Amino acid sequence: MVRLLVVVALALALACGGTLAAKLDVAAVNQAQFSESEPKGADPMLLRAQILLDRARFSPGLIDGRLSNSFSKAVAAFQAANGLPSDGKLTRETWDKLAATFAGPVLTNYQVTAKDVRGPFTRRIPARMERMADLKRLGYRNAREKLAERFHVSEQLLRLLNPKTGFRKADTTLVVPDVGRGRPPAAVASVEVDKGTRQVRALDASGKALAVYPASIGSEEKPAPSGAAEVRRVVRNPTYHYNPKFAFKGVKSKRPFTIAKGPNNPVGSVWIDLSIDSYGIHGTPDPGKIGTTFSHGCIRLTNWDAEDLAAMVKPGTKVDFKDETAQDGQAQ
Repeated sequence: MVRLLVVVALALALACGGTLAAKLDVAAVNQAQFSESEPKGADPMLLRAQILLDRARFSPGLIDGRLSNSFSKAVAAFQAANGLPSDGKLTRETWDKLAATFAGPVLTNYQVTAKDVRGPFTRRIPARMERMADLKRLGYRNAREKLAERFHVSEQLLRLLNPKTGFRKADTTLVVPDVGRGRPPAAVASVEVDKGTRQVRALDASGKALAVYPASIGSEEKPAPSGAAEVRRVVRNPTYHYNPKFAFKGVKSKRPFTIAKGPNNPVGSVWIDLSIDSYGIHGTPDPGKIGTTFSHGCIRLTNWDAEDLAAMVKPGTKVDFKDETAQDGQAQ
């Protein structure tokens, strides 16, 4: 009897998984239309909306087809930029404006290259920063992680879109989001770091938002700075230097150490150095945590959003910190 129940439960689980995967096929997502019904789990309409927001540079962070605070904040930012009530709710009017930003299919095919699967990969990355310092590179763990980050999606969603793929062979065709944002705006006059909403905004000279990204910004232990700063330089593929004066929670070393470059480095794939000593805007090895946790004082974005912002700023670009009224979450 117990064996029968286990078999039945497994069959139900597989059936549910199969149904979910079927819901996210290419046609279902590309042809998704607005619905007022509350989505449950990964949803074609939400996935299409997330990809459209990402393309328009109102970043929802990690694309996963699910409701989240980062998604609601991205919707609110898009609404504000388009003269709509900015409540963060995906209304029909908001959907129509968003759908008008891109007429093409949001899911497309990508052929995996030999470079994608060749690496080099860093298959095991220690949790403790001191032990990371022993590695020669903090690369992606595998091709699946590399491809997921390239297309701004969670690894879970990438598997869901490609259920029969092992992500190990070149010339494999994958279904992926079309996240081509085009050339970055050339008229970025300043950057605003909003501690209250946990967002970073690239603004033009009139104060209009050209791009909005979810961010993890400081903590009670290591708060982000206030006031005005400016960009000093942009460092791509940076190494990370730990100073014991930082006194990060969980780091026991009393000596400075350096962690090698790579996308899974603690500051990710790019470092935007600010005029406030030891502070910067940078990437992360954990894109799923952006906007839901705190940082060690700096401003943390997904690697792809940090790289996008880095292409817009230059030495001397103004960075203004907008103070918060309240925070919630956990320091990471």
